[in-house]
Amino acid sequence: MGEITKQREPEYPAGTMGSDEEYRESEIAKYTVRDTVFSSLFQEKKYLLQLYRALHPEDTETTEADLTNITIQNVLTDGIYNDLGFIVKDRLMILVEAQSTWTMNIIVRAFLYLAQSYHDYFGSERSSLYRSKKVHLPKPELYVIFTGERADKPETISLGKEFFGGEECTLEVRVNMIYGDEAWKKVQSGEAGPQDIISQYIIFTKVYAQQMKKHGRTRTAIAETIRICKDWNVLKEYLESREKEVVDIMMALFDKEYIMKVYMEDVAREAAEKAAKEAAEKAAEKATKEATKKAAKEAAEKDRQTAESLLRLGKLSVEDIAASIPDLSIGDVRQIQEHLQRTL
Repeated sequence: MGEITKQREPEYPAGTMGSDEEYRESEIAKYTVRDTVFSSLFQEKKYLLQLYRALHPEDTETTEADLTNITIQNVLTDGIYNDLGFIVKDRLMILVEAQSTWTMNIIVRAFLYLAQSYHDYFGSERSSLYRSKKVHLPKPELYVIFTGERADKPETISLGKEFFGGEECTLEVRVNMIYGDEAWKKVQSGEAGPQDIISQYIIFTKVYAQQMKKHGRTRTAIAETIRICKDWNVLKEYLESREKEVVDIMMALFDKEYIMKVYMEDVAREAAEKAAKEAAEKAAEKATKEATKKAAKEAAEKDRQTAESLLRLGKLSVEDIAASIPDLSIGDVRQIQEHLQRTL
């Protein structure tokens, strides 16, 4: 199996897609497509169990009934939200995030996810942190599935190392990184056998990225991603049973996309108008100050020349000249007189 380069006409699920031309311009795939498919996939307990067993292959006794989903749902705001969180037999709390871009802020997010998850857990268990009885605390495990290129990225990342220079600190969080580069290489070369659910998800994201480069964020890219993955036996069961839902997840409704686009354009325009107005006001203020300063300087020079002319005539005293020119004091006139005497 190499990369499938020959493109077929998209095979849309009945009743879900029209022609490619009809949707190419009007609908755009979500930028968070890989995250939303990730969340949808592991909402199903059978896939969640597969994920757990990929992380803990030594545990063959845990069943779907032993898994409790605790994913934080807060997708429509800028608040904390986690891609996936679940508890295993009330002893293990596993938080998993999927990311395609690299940032050390992953560690901070993981810490906040964990704190919020524990907060919600205590609430659901009616556990009080202010009683003398020690509360039950499931052991945490933090994972990030990184779907970009691994290169020289580490297997684990540490809050203390990355943010506190490795110094001993009260707070420490370690995140286990999961990469899929090897699985992706094998499936492209046709060497891969059965893949665990995590590897399949990573392959899915890489196929989508590949198709998106060819077709943009369109239904063609989505249809080709689904087709290729099914051909490669990647998430095949999930894609066949949930294809319509997957397509819906991966496509942003045009009205929402349009509203957001218009909103962002309005924000940008208002910001530009505000910046232009402030710049114009500053420029006008500067020009006014400069004009005022110039006018004052010219007026002062005119007063000096008038005082000098009157002094040359010798008919008025210093006091009389100062009285006739309000902006000049007696001291100013005397300085002009002294300067005039030195130049004569």
